[in-house]
Amino acid sequence: MKKELVNRVASLGVLFWVIKIFSTTVGETAADYVNINLGVGLIKTAILMGAITIGVTFWNFRQKKYYAPAYWSLIVMMSIEGTLITDYLVDGLNISLITLDFVFAIALGLLFYFWHKKEHSLSIHTINNNTRERFYWVIVLTTFALGTGIGDTVSEHLQVGYLYSLIIFGSIFVLAGVLFYSKIIKEVFAFWVAFIVTRPIGASLGDLLIQPHQDGGLGISTAVINIIFFIIIIASVVYLTIDSLKKRRVTNLDEA
Repeated sequence: MKKELVNRVASLGVLFWVIKIFSTTVGETAADYVNINLGVGLIKTAILMGAITIGVTFWNFRQKKYYAPAYWSLIVMMSIEGTLITDYLVDGLNISLITLDFVFAIALGLLFYFWHKKEHSLSIHTINNNTRERFYWVIVLTTFALGTGIGDTVSEHLQVGYLYSLIIFGSIFVLAGVLFYSKIIKEVFAFWVAFIVTRPIGASLGDLLIQPHQDGGLGISTAVINIIFFIIIIASVVYLTIDSLKKRRVTNLDEA
């Protein structure tokens, strides 16, 4: 009897996108809070968060299946680390945002190419082996770094502003969904466009909330935003975990 392979990443739904966007916002605000507000510094913050990210990565990979707490913890940590990578390259090494955007975009394109060449699929519904899961998470980290750069390029470098950047990227997100449901573009393409653009959506939202009024933000405390968004993320993950356990019990009863 052929063994059924278990998908290792979250299935799509409203809560998926809610947690994804909020986790990217937390990535923007939490990185700034530790780096600036706590005075840890950019390099030390990147090292600290990198160590935590590695630990959470091992935790997630050990599951060999989708486990909401491990999966979403890694999403949050990669969001934070992706932000710090871009911030360090721009602020620490003085690499221009435009250059980084091109480099990360090319890197992302190559990752998709090699993933498809090896596994013949880019669908998140078939992340059911180690190779596909590794490609998936490297791409996730790259999208966070790329999204951070693109968000900063549009909102700050091009001086579009945080609110209008949020509207622009939000419109792209909605458009991807409309084109998919209208059967104009395929699911895989629509998903990855939406997934990538959630990073600048989250970054623009975070900056809009925490930046001072003179810089175009609302001036809300970074600590307050982190607490509120973390509570929403944790509550959503708890709900998904409980719901998953209930479905598993029903499945086991049906099989028994």
